[in-house]
Amino acid sequence: MFMGEFKHSIDAKGRLIMPSKFREELGEKFVITRGMDGCLFGYPQNEWEILEQKLKEMPLAKKDTRAFVRFFYSAATECEIDKQGRINLPTSLMSHAELEKACVVIGVSNRIEIWSEERWNKFSTEAEENFDEIAETMIDFGF
Repeated sequence: MFMGEFKHSIDAKGRLIMPSKFREELGEKFVITRGMDGCLFGYPQNEWEILEQKLKEMPLAKKDTRAFVRFFYSAATECEIDKQGRINLPTSLMSHAELEKACVVIGVSNRIEIWSEERWNKFSTEAEENFDEIAETMIDFGF
């Protein structure tokens, strides 16, 4: 399980050091793609395969399904962690998440998320302000 928040920097070549706490669980190769809310999602191979199976079962006759699947897969890329614990982020994904230098890597159960520090701070502030309201809606899901 991935959890925690780690601040890192992206170097001039688009390399990001993966938090050491996440490296083993991510494995040598894992998948990064566009995420929601302006971040990137990263999945270990086994979690990517589970997600891929669910996406295959979605009805392609629905326009929204086709759009989501295209958007999700078209940006997906396999990443490898080098000997220094870094990954190379494609420029298209960096643009999507507005990643430049300062970023935050967070653990979210079965995946990691990579955020620009600015976007993460904004998201965190808004979520914290609305946490009680959000928590109340979680009751509907048996939380």
